[in-house]
Amino acid sequence: MTKYEIHVSDDKTSLSHAASDFISQIIESILKNKSRAKIALCGGSTPKAAYSLLGKKNIDWKNVDLFLGDERWVDNSSQDSNCFLLNNSLFKEGNPSLEASFFSVSTVELQSPEESAKDYERIIKKNLDGNPPRFDLILLGLGDDGHTASLFPGSDALFVREDLITVGEGKGHKRITFTSKLLNSTDNIVFLISGSAKQVAIKRLLDQSESWERTPAKLVAPSSEIIVLADKDAYPTS
Repeated sequence: MTKYEIHVSDDKTSLSHAASDFISQIIESILKNKSRAKIALCGGSTPKAAYSLLGKKNIDWKNVDLFLGDERWVDNSSQDSNCFLLNNSLFKEGNPSLEASFFSVSTVELQSPEESAKDYERIIKKNLDGNPPRFDLILLGLGDDGHTASLFPGSDALFVREDLITVGEGKGHKRITFTSKLLNSTDNIVFLISGSAKQVAIKRLLDQSESWERTPAKLVAPSSEIIVLADKDAYPTS
């Protein structure tokens, strides 16, 4: 049975501060025991503010390897790309986080989304140990439809069990995404969830009887406890 530890902040701003502090603490803890920290990042509006704060922290960034849990198959300079989001938050000019190694997803410069997925799987296998490769921390968002990464309800990507990276589709874009196999190969998972539109999705996520076909985030079921950082709009406490 998947276990969740829920931390609720008063609003989105306080959630951003709590998330950046929590993530930095995890990274610092990892680097006390390992030479490098392997982190997978998520996109979306909720983590953007947290990334802006995180990027200013004086972590030993030169020993941090950063990856993307999913990416839209668009040019990396497109405002729709997670790479663009990171360049305008975590990797702002002057941030200490610019010393980190960032492994972006090659998208439209390759012939197809399928080629992008194969290419990113090669990068993951080359830079992480384990079979399947194992992350120290994976950050995830939660859509109001229950999707996480780019695993959307009704998508063929939900049923991929052998590959680490596959092609998904949702909200008008082809996407490159971690599969459930890779999402569960991590020591720490943190969901960042904000906004009243997420109330139904978060209830379904925490419901042990909920199906992963309706709420794909239920495919995230590692052996370790899942940390959920939410604001009161997403998870009312009264």
